[in-house]
Amino acid sequence: MASHRKEGRVEGAQALLLVQQVLNGVQLGLMLFLLSAGLTLVFGMMDFLNLAHGTFFMGGAFLGAWINATTGNVWLAIAGATAVMLVLGALLEVGLLRGAYSHGHLDQILITFGLIYIGNDTARMIWGSDGLAMLLPPSLNASVSVLGLHYSLFKLVFIGATVLIAGALAFVLARTRIGMWIRAGAADRETAIALGVDVKQLFTLVFACGAALAGFAGALSAPLLSASLGMGETILVPCLVVIVLGGVGSVAGAFLASLVVGLVDVLGRTYATALTALVVGPTHAATLGPSLSAMLIYLLMAAVLVLRPGGLMGRVQP
Repeated sequence: MASHRKEGRVEGAQALLLVQQVLNGVQLGLMLFLLSAGLTLVFGMMDFLNLAHGTFFMGGAFLGAWINATTGNVWLAIAGATAVMLVLGALLEVGLLRGAYSHGHLDQILITFGLIYIGNDTARMIWGSDGLAMLLPPSLNASVSVLGLHYSLFKLVFIGATVLIAGALAFVLARTRIGMWIRAGAADRETAIALGVDVKQLFTLVFACGAALAGFAGALSAPLLSASLGMGETILVPCLVVIVLGGVGSVAGAFLASLVVGLVDVLGRTYATALTALVVGPTHAATLGPSLSAMLIYLLMAAVLVLRPGGLMGRVQP
């Protein structure tokens, strides 16, 4: 009887761990979506490879943490960081990046790679090298019961807010005239120009909104990750994986791929070592498991590209 109770407690703990990691994977995936949605539209519509997109994420995190420390209002911090990144994105597009559209991808990489250094050094001069932590008020720094699991309330707010943003973005793209212009520009830029779409203004709008989404993601993530130098480059690689998986230019594909990447990454890091031990034994699994878990999203990307070169929701290549 005692052994049965012990087995039941172990199974219950494993079930709660699975629920926790699934929620963490969804939260990570939705954060990747906020970054990837603007980046995939910029690349798909403007054919512009912006490696500095993660810098807007870092800027949103630093600004959110600083505004929160100054005002004590987390919602003002998130809104202020998002607004500043929106304006900064528009100014950068008009003042610097617009002239690079006609250049090749190599020139675009060099320009935006330089912006990464400028962004990191600017953050270092203003806030120092140690980073900033964003403290939550007691009302958000709590936990609630989800399927018997005590889970962070702020992470649930994060998930809910991102789902609302995704829904609003889907509505704008599918149901409004601006959304129709954006979809037309992403699908066939030359035809959109021929039909009278003001592509210059549309490019500025798309780039600024992408920067705002990245800033929003950064500010919303600051209580979980803390603002630190280089965090934009770290998050950029999974975002590029999401864009390739979902299909370049597809926001729906970015949403689906973000959730897949988030779940695969989190669940892989949690269970890869234990599953590997079933095959190679616990001694080798201690080394092989973590290495395998870090490779999972790239193996997934390779498999999807072999089976569907256009991505999950992109156009199938002939």
